[in-house]
Amino acid sequence: QVQLVESGGGLVQAGGSLRLSCAATSSIFNIRARAWYRQAPGKQRELVASLSRDGSTNYADAVKGRFTISRDDAKNTQYLQMNYLTPEDTAVYYCAVLTIQTTLWGQGTQVTVSS
Repeated sequence: QVQLVESGGGLVQAGGSLRLSCAATSSIFNIRARAWYRQAPGKQRELVASLSRDGSTNYADAVKGRFTISRDDAKNTQYLQMNYLTPEDTAVYYCAVLTIQTTLWGQGTQVTVSS
């Protein structure tokens, strides 16, 4: 079964940058979209960014202009470049791949932004 393996989280100071990666362990077919979600303590999981099959992107208002979602199909990998991080971005970040059959989830990676 395909798994999504995340990396790139960690501790960063406010104003800094991180790049999250999400690599699939094997090929995924019939992808409709790729996405990143996050869940802060005591809050619901929220959509951060999505990338449709046609290349169109969508971002949460809180991250527009600071975060960029991208993919490398040859590597079965998606990325989330996060710039100008603030303490409000502290959360566990999850990647997701939506296919016509199901949604695959990564294990989550912690991002902590210190003030």
